Amino acid sequence: MILSYCIKETDTFYNVRDVLKNYFYISSRLMLTLKKNNLIFLNSKTVYLDMKVKTNDIISFSLDFKEDNSNIVPNNIKLDIIYEDEAFLIINKPSGISVHPSMSHFDNSLSNGVKFYFDKIGLKKKIRIVNRLDKDTSGLVIFAKNEYVQEFLVRQMKNNSFNKYYLGILEGSLDKKNGIIDAPISRKENSIIERCVNLNGAKAITYYNVLKEFNNMSLVEFKLETGRTHQIRVHSSFLGHPIVGDTLYGNKSKYINIQALHSYKIGFVHPISRKYVEFCNNLPEDMKKAL
Repeated sequence: MILSYCIKETDTFYNVRDVLKNYFYISSRLMLTLKKNNLIFLNSKTVYLDMKVKTNDIISFSLDFKEDNSNIVPNNIKLDIIYEDEAFLIINKPSGISVHPSMSHFDNSLSNGVKFYFDKIGLKKKIRIVNRLDKDTSGLVIFAKNEYVQEFLVRQMKNNSFNKYYLGILEGSLDKKNGIIDAPISRKENSIIERCVNLNGAKAITYYNVLKEFNNMSLVEFKLETGRTHQIRVHSSFLGHPIVGDTLYGNKSKYINIQALHSYKIGFVHPISRKYVEFCNNLPEDMKKAL
């Protein structure tokens, strides 16, 4: 992948470094990597970062360098690929599989499947997860194909311009059918995994809207403003209506065999086209059957 920018007459960029930093927002770490590998160009010629630029100059850089990704074991796990281009891969993750390897899932996580796929298509890049989902939450997960793309998307997540929407089935009927849950979240005392609402915790804001009520359950759409661990699960339980099938914050369900929370839509500015894009997918069958 080669990205480029042509200096306009109205631009105020001083040198190549200025363009890379303030137009492409490249991190110092990535800029150093590109510099070491002679992958930064001015009008198609390798150039120093301090070289001055003028109108109609074309600044470009190449991301086509190999990386060591041997830290993750490849595994031929079936991937439900929703979308793929030169920048990223979007996968519909099923419930019950971890996104990244751990001591208990070192070879059967979604990342292991992506490593196998990257090896298959000859992409020698590290496995870079943009958005993470809990093991038992299903839905859309993005894997960036290089460091620049990951940085571009993560930056949007940090400034709340990366939109994340979920569908969840909650126990009971909510008194207020839509609203904002503004309740800080922290790690629960004496627990490694569990979180809780705590006035001294990190800011956590969730928007919700009830779409349908049935069999003493509610189908709810959530939009996250922040991205705390277990945020929707903790906030739903805080309301007194935990996610159906969430045994950590609620109860086991006789209606649904999975945790009924699904990341169904994401929207963000594409790192290459700089245009806003959205991607959606359907509910898993277990949740569909319950409706």
